[in-house]
Amino acid sequence: MSALITLDSVSAAAPDGRLLFDNLTLAIGRERTGLVGRNGVGKTTLLRLIAGEAPPRAGTISIDGRLAVLRQALQPDPAASLAGLLGVEEALARLARIESGAGSEADFAEADWSLPARLDQALAEVGLAGLAPDRPAVSLSGGQATRAALAAVLLAEPDVILLDEPTNNLDAGARALVADVLRRWKGGALVVSHDRALLEEMDRIVELSPLGARIYGGGYSLYAIRKAEEAAAAMRDLDVAAREAARVRREAQAARERQDQRDAGGRKFAARASEPRILLGAQKRRAEATAGRVDRLADRKQGEAREALEAASARVERTRALAFDLPPSGLPAGRLVLAVEDAAFAWPGGEPLFEHLDLTLTGPERVAITGPNGRGKTTLIRLAAGQLEPTAGTVRRPVPALMLDQRTDLLADDETILEAFRRLNPAADRNAAQAALARFLFRNTAADQLVGSLSGGERLRAALACVLAGDRPPQLLILDEPTNHLDLDSLQAVEQALSGYDGALLVVSHDPAFLEGIGIERRIVIGAPILSR
Repeated sequence: MSALITLDSVSAAAPDGRLLFDNLTLAIGRERTGLVGRNGVGKTTLLRLIAGEAPPRAGTISIDGRLAVLRQALQPDPAASLAGLLGVEEALARLARIESGAGSEADFAEADWSLPARLDQALAEVGLAGLAPDRPAVSLSGGQATRAALAAVLLAEPDVILLDEPTNNLDAGARALVADVLRRWKGGALVVSHDRALLEEMDRIVELSPLGARIYGGGYSLYAIRKAEEAAAAMRDLDVAAREAARVRREAQAARERQDQRDAGGRKFAARASEPRILLGAQKRRAEATAGRVDRLADRKQGEAREALEAASARVERTRALAFDLPPSGLPAGRLVLAVEDAAFAWPGGEPLFEHLDLTLTGPERVAITGPNGRGKTTLIRLAAGQLEPTAGTVRRPVPALMLDQRTDLLADDETILEAFRRLNPAADRNAAQAALARFLFRNTAADQLVGSLSGGERLRAALACVLAGDRPPQLLILDEPTNHLDLDSLQAVEQALSGYDGALLVVSHDPAFLEGIGIERRIVIGAPILSR
């Protein structure tokens, strides 16, 4: 299979000069490749390098064919239309001029007569059939904008597509649509994603790290099995290396003690002065040479053992996921946590998003809010958090509650992670704060990074650390799409932490694997004309 994208010894650095990855060599053909790696390792940067938007620090990138890119952040121009978002506005205007009789020779020469049919087909494939091309792009929901961007990729008819977190902010239907498009894709695809269902559709997984890339054949399930095997092997190697280092230390100590005993005997013999001085001098020099050889051999063996132990420790560190326990919230089992009674909400001048809503959480319940995009899921949890007031009915929150939104607004760009933690957890001293942040992989100087310099996933991980690792977590934790920017290791660790959280959870998420992982007990689906549960 010929390569469509070839990377040869490529390296890249962050804007602050920090090395992201080095000596990366990779070939991508007509296959679906999932790109994974920890937040901040440079996955989006790699896509930008391949797209030609930035040069690599070293190495070469060769492209054989046409590229199209689906970006993670879609911000249409306020004046743009759907046709503009699709990149066909001028081509459609050219056809319109011809059909009205105002077409020029250039219009006729450049006209793409197949465009209307291909446009209809592309919109239908992404679930936007019937939308008018002149519809304002700003009127599209986030999910619709992502679908439109995917339609633009299909219209371009590229040889290879680059997709950066294509299922972020999409509801279940749109996620299934993206997976279906990729399933039927005949060209090459490089997909940055933490969506485990989408990664299951891949032909192979490439894991990016500062050391380069590791390739795993198959989808997510096989990747997860191999990673678990690697982690177990790394722990075994660490145990063997630790035992070998201890053995070498013991042998070196025993050798030194034996040499010390021989040296002591030699000194006693010399003290009796029964042998010629020249012979005693030769014996002393031989003893010193022997002692030197013993010391050098012991030092070399101990150095080799230390290097093996350090290498084994580094392997364990690379395979170790986030792991931590949370302090108790102190929520009693029968305590009322949230009471929404006969509530309704409508934006000024708009139709009600929901009416006659009744919702009660008692004790450490785990409730998920699901449903199509644009139906009011985030509005509902903002009501629950007290950020909005209902237009009718009441909302009561008799326990300490905290909402963590997708923008992580509780963190300020100009403060360090450590400063943010201590601001949000004033009882924690510096040592306690550093220990808590280390459990979320913000160790040592990493905790001194400015929040504004973090990637999206790192910022959310920092916010979770500040919220969950303090002395007393809130008794009601409200989360809005908490997995959107987490890498796979962080996602699994957050699942583990939340599964051990003893407070109440109210979560908006489109990730079924995540909801199952945190033990959701009840689901409220927003989508019916009147929501009542």
